[in-house]
Amino acid sequence: MTSAKFQNPVSLSGREMQILDLVSTGLTNLEIAQKLEISKRTVDNHISNILTKTKTDNRVELVRWGLQWGKVCLDDVNCCVLPSDSEVAS
Repeated sequence: MTSAKFQNPVSLSGREMQILDLVSTGLTNLEIAQKLEISKRTVDNHISNILTKTKTDNRVELVRWGLQWGKVCLDDVNCCVLPSDSEVAS
């Protein structure tokens, strides 16, 4: 059953999407900061903003939200290939 909490589509910035993807791989905030070459505090702020925008309370709920809305792909689960322009025209 889908929680009513996850019923809101949200627009995330490119950086927020990048951080969401790294959260979904299990990286800590410090590991994300090192990978992106930014401060841990900046990552903390991004994650706080993402949690607020998505109305999720923690990283697990955030990843569930991302899976539901097709924002993250885990080991080829919940992944889709978008049709090319030529496929759309036919």
